[in-house]
Amino acid sequence: MPHLWSPPARRHPAARPPRPARRATVGALVAALAGGLLAVVPAVPAIAAPTLLSQGKAATASSTEGPFTAPGAVDGDLAGTRWASDWSDAQWFQVDLGQSATLRSAVLTWETAYGKSYEIQASENGTDWRTVTTVTGGDGGTDDVALSGTGRYVRMKGLTRGTVWGYSLWEFQVYGTPGGGTTPLPGGGDLGPNVHVFDPNTPGIQARLDEVFRQQESAQFGTGRHAFLFKPGTYQGLNAQIGFYTQIAGLGLRPDDTTINGDVTVDAGWFNGNATQNFWRGAEGLALNPVNGTDRWAVSQASSFRRMHVRGGLNLAPTGYGWASGGYIADSRIDGQVGNYSQQQWYTRDSSIGGGWSNSVWNQVFSGTEGAPAQSFPEPKYTTLDTTPVSREKPYLIWQDNQFKVFSPAKRVNARGTTWAGGAPQGETIPLSRFYVVRPGTTAATVNQALAQGLHLLFTPGIYHVDRTIEVNRPGTVVLGLGLATIIPDNGVTALRVADVDGVRLAGFLVDAGPVNSPALLEIGPQNASADHSADPTTVQDVYVRVGGAGAGKATTGIVVNNDDTLIDHTWVWRADHGDGVGWETNRADYGVRVNGDDVLATGLFVEHFNKYDVEWYGDRGRTIFFQNEKAYDAPNQAAIQNGTTKGYAAYRVDDSVTTHEGWGLGSYCYYNVDPTIRQDHGFKAPVKPGVRFHGLLTVSLGGNGQFEHVINDIGAPTQGTSTIPSTVVSFP
Repeated sequence: MPHLWSPPARRHPAARPPRPARRATVGALVAALAGGLLAVVPAVPAIAAPTLLSQGKAATASSTEGPFTAPGAVDGDLAGTRWASDWSDAQWFQVDLGQSATLRSAVLTWETAYGKSYEIQASENGTDWRTVTTVTGGDGGTDDVALSGTGRYVRMKGLTRGTVWGYSLWEFQVYGTPGGGTTPLPGGGDLGPNVHVFDPNTPGIQARLDEVFRQQESAQFGTGRHAFLFKPGTYQGLNAQIGFYTQIAGLGLRPDDTTINGDVTVDAGWFNGNATQNFWRGAEGLALNPVNGTDRWAVSQASSFRRMHVRGGLNLAPTGYGWASGGYIADSRIDGQVGNYSQQQWYTRDSSIGGGWSNSVWNQVFSGTEGAPAQSFPEPKYTTLDTTPVSREKPYLIWQDNQFKVFSPAKRVNARGTTWAGGAPQGETIPLSRFYVVRPGTTAATVNQALAQGLHLLFTPGIYHVDRTIEVNRPGTVVLGLGLATIIPDNGVTALRVADVDGVRLAGFLVDAGPVNSPALLEIGPQNASADHSADPTTVQDVYVRVGGAGAGKATTGIVVNNDDTLIDHTWVWRADHGDGVGWETNRADYGVRVNGDDVLATGLFVEHFNKYDVEWYGDRGRTIFFQNEKAYDAPNQAAIQNGTTKGYAAYRVDDSVTTHEGWGLGSYCYYNVDPTIRQDHGFKAPVKPGVRFHGLLTVSLGGNGQFEHVINDIGAPTQGTSTIPSTVVSFP
């Protein structure tokens, strides 16, 4: 970030009529009992009668044909509901039994479309599978297959179809005895010492706020993590100064449920009035009555302002109007004026501004915001969309019925204004008992066990080293961090991976690269993911990625998005330009964000300093609303960034295979302070096609340290020497 400068439709055939179920002749049953997760259970006398374990449990599948979704095959309706797959081989259906069990048999009641050959597999974690039995020569009807071993997840993996259609099961029934694996983990529990919970009668609130601020004010790469949570009510005379890795939040369903007669303040005294390094903090779910009529929130990247109601004005600049470099507001109402002043770039989504917005500097973007400035780019530099195409607010903790719960807001389409203006927001309330509360010291194996058990995750403030990937395989799983909880992958693993499933919510945590290179730090979906998630997409919100700064770290790519329809809503993906473990090869990371999925929408995308491309987009029909970038400061010379015959790697590249893509309000800056003679051919690269369009593009050279020759492709004027004045393109092509 700047430190120095102000200024094809799928066919869904009609259901086919069922034929009478009959016992199939199974050509061969091959037991493939391996060690590891599956333990052979020897025959013993007086074994308890097996129990039907699968009915009503969570089920997923590799694909779905029309309305015939996975839950239809575990609901007990043998001739009314079913699951059906795409018309191809290598399909699978799996059920989560909820806990590990000793497995006895699986009964598969096939519809007309059956599996001629398939495997029955089992797993404790939904990731590491062992084949229990292989069936060949199946002829449909009902297959009663003997099993042996243990597992929590049981899968039918189709190898060869018996018809031209796909695979279709009226019912998939697993019998066995609960237990035989790991002891189930409890949900809920204490949130730990770094979650500070207040009610209006709590004594010493200001003293506790001040104590934590003294620890966190300048601890840019420190280990402290804190969350301040305020129960509904009114609080008098507080000034909550928010430092690094600190979150402040109200616990009401709506912001006005929790009122502070006082301020929530971010300033830059620790950095001599320069706010360009005020990262990693957040405020949520509060109503403020500022003491002097205006609240001060002088931040830069990775600092969110969500579901806030400021009953007055909001000043986004530090005291003395020093430099500030970008931030994010969502689902908030500011009754007075937003004083942008020295903020170089900002994104505001689905909000309401009562008193107008001052100044534009380089790049100010608004979508779905009542009272936003009118579209006027390039001067003033306002890019304004009337609505946000798709949005869904971040999950958050609430205090209800004398207990903690998590509220998971509903998706909105073409949204404008806040979710709470007309009353209670829409969404799902989940009791904390359905969350595994992760505390520092918890192993990745335990986290994966909790996920495999069907629990959501709540990471309490702290730092978590993981020696294996956290695998999120269940649809609708919420992974929520408090106080910028930080996950560090050891041994070069990927920190967290999401399966090709609906509705996963990732929110409120930081992934910090470890010293051994990871191929990616966060993966949304497997390679070649293909499921349609448009009705219930995965959301990635206030999830930040860092390579270096807190120590040497390496990764090939920061975030890889393979799942279709994913929503990336406010992220900062940062290869560090300062701190510890920083250098062209020391914290090597070639790519920031790579999008392979179709129909992915990014709202508030900050990606900076990667050795090659900061963003690469391969999926079709992608959209980005607001992008902020700086090229890597520390390139040693022109040769280090030479991309074939092209000078430099674009900040944002759309692949030539893409036919449809659109972006609004995108900026890239260069500050090649090691070799100021470096030239970039362009900041943006995209195919020239009717469906590929950009609105409000700019490039800036900070003080003449390097230059851009063009803005996008060979379009747009070169940057202007040492003047730090943007070169702009209003629309492309």
